[in-house]
Amino acid sequence: MQPLGITLQESHALIHVWAPGAKEVTCLLEDTGLSIPLLPQPLGYWSAESDKLYVGQHYYFVIDGKKYPDPASRSQPLGVHGPSAIVDIDFNWQDQNYSPPAFNELIIYELHVGTFTSTGTFHAITEKIPYLKELGINAIEIMPIAQFPGNRNWGYDGVFSFAVQHAYGGAKELQKLVNACHQEGIAVFLDVVYNHFGPEGNYLEYFAPYFTEKYRTPWGKAINYDDAWSYGVRHFMVSNALSWFKDFHIDGLRMDAVHAMKDFSPVHVLQEIRKETDKYIAQDGKSRYLIAECDLNDTRFLEPLKKNGFALDAQWVDEFHHALRVAVGEERKGYYSEFNGVEHLAKAYNDAYVFDGGYSEHRKNFFGSKTAGFSGNRFIVFSQNHDQVGNRMLGERSGTLYGANTQRLMALAVFLSPYIPMLFMGEEWNASTPFQYFVSHSDIELIAAVREGRKKEFRDFHQNENTPDPQEISTFTRSVLNWNELKKKNHISMFLYYKALLDLRKTNKLLNNIERNHVAVEHDIARELIVLTIENDQSQLKCFMNFSTEVQWVDFRCTADWALLLDTEELAWGGHKTNEWNSEQIHLAPRSGIVFSNHMTS
Repeated sequence: MQPLGITLQESHALIHVWAPGAKEVTCLLEDTGLSIPLLPQPLGYWSAESDKLYVGQHYYFVIDGKKYPDPASRSQPLGVHGPSAIVDIDFNWQDQNYSPPAFNELIIYELHVGTFTSTGTFHAITEKIPYLKELGINAIEIMPIAQFPGNRNWGYDGVFSFAVQHAYGGAKELQKLVNACHQEGIAVFLDVVYNHFGPEGNYLEYFAPYFTEKYRTPWGKAINYDDAWSYGVRHFMVSNALSWFKDFHIDGLRMDAVHAMKDFSPVHVLQEIRKETDKYIAQDGKSRYLIAECDLNDTRFLEPLKKNGFALDAQWVDEFHHALRVAVGEERKGYYSEFNGVEHLAKAYNDAYVFDGGYSEHRKNFFGSKTAGFSGNRFIVFSQNHDQVGNRMLGERSGTLYGANTQRLMALAVFLSPYIPMLFMGEEWNASTPFQYFVSHSDIELIAAVREGRKKEFRDFHQNENTPDPQEISTFTRSVLNWNELKKKNHISMFLYYKALLDLRKTNKLLNNIERNHVAVEHDIARELIVLTIENDQSQLKCFMNFSTEVQWVDFRCTADWALLLDTEELAWGGHKTNEWNSEQIHLAPRSGIVFSNHMTS
């Protein structure tokens, strides 16, 4: 099927839009006033060809006399309410010899373009590639970049799925960033939102039935994936997923809140995205990954297509994070209320999901499914991410909430898990800047609604504190990383720790290809201890983690066959060298961890 929007050819341009209820459709060229009539096509599409279009030209679609931006716009230089602009998507790619890492080898670094640097652009990220290489990550995951209102937003209020946020640099700068990352062996994942559109600048309903009243979501009417006319909506979304692979060489998509994609079709839209992605992989010869954020603990999202699953490559596991946070002292309020620390963390190591069929008091229901048979690389874990930091009222990072020793322990817990590790920008140097929720809407009533919504969200957690105003620019500027912190001793120390931890994950023979069935977990609830034993036929690794605030003695015959791999209390990364051991026991300092291996793993 012809691509949506405006596609430039050598001598002319193709114009294509879906508007099944329209009686007349034209393309209005804003700069010249020329109006190009479109001809009706089967299934409610309208098309035309013209030699009057050029790169950078502004245009609208006029539907029965009313003009709107293009739903498949590639650029919105004047914002979500302004005209669309024509973009030449061709690019001189230099990544022909690049292939993304195997999925089990990924170390993912999540970042937000607008706050990662003071400039807040794709180009500024490109300048940080040497830093990312030194840290040791091999994949970045970029929060949503589809055009949203104003210049300040997390990205989940996007309303033009094909348009790269203009304030970040637009399509060409994104292509340059991906090309540069690939040249340095870094994969690029992109967060996409297929469960809702933002509330401001959303003109889709004037073109076609993009929404349905059949279901409600936290954002209002659901996107129409299974009601009348849904074929056009599904085509729109599948085309969007493929466009990131084809036009921007993105290596993988992290799909936001897939549980809110309401679809009871015989073929779920996620299955359709999987099938079309697989076809593209077969043509292109390179891996492309699909990751889900899912709140259902449902392995159907991971099951293969032949079992009527959605065949996604992996999913985020928030429950590992929740159990880990409670283990280090997070107050049991809100969704932390039913997690009990090391017992549930041990279960997360064993089963990925904490709730895998048992009763959930928070949900007032039996919840979850078993993960037996799924390898560890189907799950992504973290001690911080944009949600878990930014959805705190004040946006505090771990370094603000806990001591540096606790942050080192939490990171160790993540990177020695049998799952794919992810870290959130700035975590690796214990950034002091918060990551708060920010927007830059123009509608006064919407701004008031967002403010009130944030206040309601925190009533379980904060009773007597003022919620930061998401609309105020200071809320955004507070969230911009301060790279000058990397010149300070305590921040350098944390960076060196993370660098060593990532290196251990990548180079240790057990950790760089870890399997769930290679990991045995012991835990002591009373003393708040977890011991991981990771082994295969040739070698063994032991990790001791003390989540308590007291010194703990742990039995361990540390013979000459064992060597120290990593100690969270090393002086080099800000520790106090308080962990000790002899041939019988380990003296484990509060909130610390230590890793040994037998001589065959080094």
